[in-house]
Amino acid sequence: MDLGIAGKWALVCGASKGLGFGCAQALVREGVNVLIVARGAEALEAAAAKLIADGARPAAASVQFVAADITTPAGRAAVFAVRKDFDIVVTNAGGPPPGDFRDWDRDAWIKAVDANMLTPIELIKATVDGMAARGFGRIINITSSAVKAPIDILGLSNGARSGLTGFVAGVSRSKLAGQGVTINNLLPGSFETDRLKVTMSGAAQKSGQALDVVMDARRKTIPARRFGTSEEFGAICAFLCSTHASYMTGQNVLADGGAYSGTF
Repeated sequence: MDLGIAGKWALVCGASKGLGFGCAQALVREGVNVLIVARGAEALEAAAAKLIADGARPAAASVQFVAADITTPAGRAAVFAVRKDFDIVVTNAGGPPPGDFRDWDRDAWIKAVDANMLTPIELIKATVDGMAARGFGRIINITSSAVKAPIDILGLSNGARSGLTGFVAGVSRSKLAGQGVTINNLLPGSFETDRLKVTMSGAAQKSGQALDVVMDARRKTIPARRFGTSEEFGAICAFLCSTHASYMTGQNVLADGGAYSGTF
């Protein structure tokens, strides 16, 4: 299927590895020009080299990268100094650490909200008007399945990402929807990422069990009986960015192998 986005420009955040890299890879393979961002310069440069060397990448698809902390004003300024206008924006920031809510002070909450709610909002604010003027725009916020099924040790993430979800529910249904701009959230369940290992390590420590035991127990709770891959996550992202998804906006798309048992 031709997704109809070859030649578009995409900003993909947190793209040096994991789900962000999976999204960048899927877009590049569709002929999209990408600017990838992450804090770690070495890992980001390696990710860019991998994208450029990808045999499925059309030769015309450009790959650029900026090592910056997208959650800071300086980091966003560095990105927009390289390129101001984007047709596609994939927001993605590492989730806050797991723990007991009794241990989190105001600074911990502010940091979580800043990274996982306010940063996506700033990126949306910086790009949607240009998208609307051109008649095409796709914003995908990588959030978490915890927005639908909160996880007790991820209170910081539950709160901050739910705030973003509420914001998107409103802004996605504004006049932007009639100007060719869609805004959707992509909710990952358990994927083979460093983030999963951190979360599972926290659960292992809390339960006193070995990490392998906790990981295996999590797999057994997933109807698919496995963790997801960044490549298949990227494919979902690419579809939401496509011309075929133009009638989808304000949605929370859950990718969790069937783990969420609710009807809605």
